[in-house]
Amino acid sequence: MSDSGFRGPRQIVRAFKWSMQGLKATYVAEASFRMEIYLLVLLTPLGIWLSSSHLDLILLFGSALLVLLTEILNSATEAVVDLVCGEERHELAGRAKDMGSAAVFVSQLIVVLTWGLIAWHNLS
Repeated sequence: MSDSGFRGPRQIVRAFKWSMQGLKATYVAEASFRMEIYLLVLLTPLGIWLSSSHLDLILLFGSALLVLLTEILNSATEAVVDLVCGEERHELAGRAKDMGSAAVFVSQLIVVLTWGLIAWHNLS
């Protein structure tokens, strides 16, 4: 029997479990991820208050979730680099880690710009 690409309930449940394992692993291993989660929890009431529409809410919380997504991908990249390189320093390994960090920084800029512009528009 060939794989037709169909995903039944069992595969969906397995994929969900793996995703939860990944979130837990990131939460346990990465202080930055925990800090960003806590910040999102603290900013939630402010975001609800700041938003004047459903679109505002999507932009505010979507940008914050983008930071979490980027942090997860950065952590995964760092884990693979560390597995492959171990203690050995390599220019490409350092570059990969720096690029992952830069991606997190850019996603954080998106949050600052999004929240700042929505706050400025809705409070002025």
